[in-house]
Amino acid sequence: MVTSAGCAAKIFPYILNDALKDIKWFQDENVMVGFSGNDDAGVYKLTDELVLIQTTDFFTPVVDDPYTYGMIAATNSLSDVYAMGGKPLNALNIVAFPQKEDISILKEILAGGADKAREAKCSIIGGHSVDITNILYGLAVTGTAHPKDIKGNDTAKAGDVLILTKGLGTGVLNNSVKYGKPEKSYVDGLIDSMCRLNRSAAELMVKYNANACTDVTGFGLAGHSMQMAKASKVALHFSVKDLPVLEGAMWAIKEKQLTRGDKSNRIYTQDFVINKGTIDTEKEHLIYDPQTSGGLLISVEETKAESLLREIRDNGDGISSIVGYVTEVNEDNKSGSIVFNF
Repeated sequence: MVTSAGCAAKIFPYILNDALKDIKWFQDENVMVGFSGNDDAGVYKLTDELVLIQTTDFFTPVVDDPYTYGMIAATNSLSDVYAMGGKPLNALNIVAFPQKEDISILKEILAGGADKAREAKCSIIGGHSVDITNILYGLAVTGTAHPKDIKGNDTAKAGDVLILTKGLGTGVLNNSVKYGKPEKSYVDGLIDSMCRLNRSAAELMVKYNANACTDVTGFGLAGHSMQMAKASKVALHFSVKDLPVLEGAMWAIKEKQLTRGDKSNRIYTQDFVINKGTIDTEKEHLIYDPQTSGGLLISVEETKAESLLREIRDNGDGISSIVGYVTEVNEDNKSGSIVFNF
């Protein structure tokens, strides 16, 4: 019922940047996180001990089942609050639906979102809807945190270790559901990943006082790690062989189930990506694949990394892996560089 699916439907990042620049945005002295660093959510200080975290996220269906789609969209929306180190408090539904279609489909979408919000202990208190051809669903979420617990994308430190909490490959696997014939186990694993809240990993990274975090969604691992590297004025280094990968993702790549986001994310990051070693062109697609409801990329002190990883795995994110490290910039790695070691 839609022309493009999930986070692959995002406006190309370089086009979006052109639209946003040169606009005079008003921000008062209580804005702690705004547009400047391309962070996951906005942060607004209320008191010395309380901040609001605000975000909105919505997209087109990635699966045929409306209830499952609602769960995935809500999980993805809540993720931005978790990525900042916060706890979701309440949310508003964002709905676009052709009202000439069966309204029971919309009811199932909303029910899926409601159940995920309930799991997150996040109250849905209203929303807004429009009647248009393409279906959209998501949430505008408000969360809270103590100011010292905020995990932006601009505070990664040289010497940190990088942890990724979900497997890559949702873009190509979602395309394979639409255009190919994936095995049932591939689809089940894909849906399980997209419906899994990042709540536990977020709580644990706060417990271990991680330095920085971002969630990996539509701009792919390359795009979101580039944003972190640029905002933090560091270089990020990844071991491609250590990247967690969803079952079936490599099959989907071999079947050429690539999204339009693969190309746009390459363009977006082309001035900052450095590949080392013999490039595996199939695995390279994982770096640029737009993720829907992806995992957290956490930058944490090396001495804490193994303990944090162990607890993240023990609490349900078993695919989580240490995937790289952070360095200062030098003559080979300018600020914002992301180095992929094949």
